[in-house]
Amino acid sequence: MPIRILIADDHGLVRAGLRALLKDEPDLEVIGEAADSEDAIQKAMALRPDVMLLDISMPGRGGIEVTRFLRKALPELRILILTVHEDEDMLREAIRLGASGYIIKRAVEEELVHAIRAVWRGDLYIHPAMTRALLKDLKAPAVEPVLVEPLTPRELEVLRLIAMGYTNRQIAEELGISVRTVETHRANLMGKLGLSSRVELVRYAREHGLI
Repeated sequence: MPIRILIADDHGLVRAGLRALLKDEPDLEVIGEAADSEDAIQKAMALRPDVMLLDISMPGRGGIEVTRFLRKALPELRILILTVHEDEDMLREAIRLGASGYIIKRAVEEELVHAIRAVWRGDLYIHPAMTRALLKDLKAPAVEPVLVEPLTPRELEVLRLIAMGYTNRQIAEELGISVRTVETHRANLMGKLGLSSRVELVRYAREHGLI
């Protein structure tokens, strides 16, 4: 079955452009559109999409509040924030509230399609420009790094890269290992730490000063 997508953006031309961009992808299906925050919530509740493309500057509650509401109401929904704002605080807040990804509207076609597939798989996707912005925080960590004893050095490397927004394939290329090995390390991390998602791994790494 194709990945069912709801597009939520207050600009009709943007919605039309996104629909046209995705229509030729056989594994992606746009099932609806929304033009404001309340419409986005109502359509999401009625249509139960797999992935929502959500503009952060929606009229009404705004994308952040829509994310907060829908993550509680529809925990299986993957929310991919689509925005013009390259704002670190917005990124942190969106991820904290459960968004599965944050991509800039200037992203090329292939990147958006990749991001949709990544968040649908359960990965966290962050636009590379925003990943680089977050790295500035590493210069002055707020807490003393705390190493978790049960984790191996390679598991710690994988955890740090996950927290920096790398996909499984990017981690494999960075460390010179196979994607299957990355998946094994991620499964081991979740088992040892008692976590169940990539978002929880990212939150754990930040809270324990591992990045």
